[in-house]
Amino acid sequence: MEHERYGPLIFMRGENRGRYPYCHSVFIEEAGILIDPSSNREQLKRLHREKRIKMIWLTHWHEDHLMHLDLFDDLPLWMSEQDAPPLGDIEVFLDWYLIDNPSLREGWKSIMKQQFHFIPRRAERFLKDKDVIDFGSLKGEVIQTPGHSPGHLAFFFREPSILFTGDYDLTPMGPWYGDLYSSITDTIASIQRLKSVTAHMWLTCHETGVFHGPGDELWKRYEGTIYDRENKLLRVLEEPRTLEEIVASWIFYGKPREPKDFFEFGERLHMQKHLAWLMEKGLIDQQDGKFFKK
Repeated sequence: MEHERYGPLIFMRGENRGRYPYCHSVFIEEAGILIDPSSNREQLKRLHREKRIKMIWLTHWHEDHLMHLDLFDDLPLWMSEQDAPPLGDIEVFLDWYLIDNPSLREGWKSIMKQQFHFIPRRAERFLKDKDVIDFGSLKGEVIQTPGHSPGHLAFFFREPSILFTGDYDLTPMGPWYGDLYSSITDTIASIQRLKSVTAHMWLTCHETGVFHGPGDELWKRYEGTIYDRENKLLRVLEEPRTLEEIVASWIFYGKPREPKDFFEFGERLHMQKHLAWLMEKGLIDQQDGKFFKK
């Protein structure tokens, strides 16, 4: 896998361009801190054998960001307190994805153990908003950015002017906010906060991964996908629709994808968030199991 050095940071590209279920990692070499261990298992094993990794940080709790965390069960883990519960218990993990179907739940338990190497973990320290960590030649500031997850973290390295935004990944598809405690409103607020950080480079966890400033248009386009989804949903709701009919419109993913069960699951989670958001704003209503535009 490709590694790129940006000042004191090493950007470790994940397999398949860091597309789910993989992601890019950031390695703060002088401190031995690896953020989001999901880039390439063999390379991470090598770094661990060479004793170059001293500690693991997580931006958040999702499975594609902890895929190879099992390699480092002898090292301290730091993350946000809000995102810690799912890591300690597979049942909580599945609850946070609102997986209540028994057969689907058993299938996901198998996937979590086999593909994502899930083993329960406890964090040794909780990173908090505005914490400043001194690594020696540089410092990192913790920026809590809820929305994608309740305790998602970004990291700003002031001296090289690099902002690691985690899963606020600036992809054309736009933000993801599909777990139990995700929030569209918080996602928008976090995008605005990240946009306000004066950085010369942005590193993200998926796909392109490296962006150079100025970034106003990137952030505007990224946030704009949320409103595009809202407008598409409102057009669908010109006629009363059930949730399953809304899911079949493929507003979030744009078109049917395989494996169908997995992507329908994601589509449903996001449409439920948008429906709740539109209800809160008084733009839609619900009657007899169908949603409709007011």
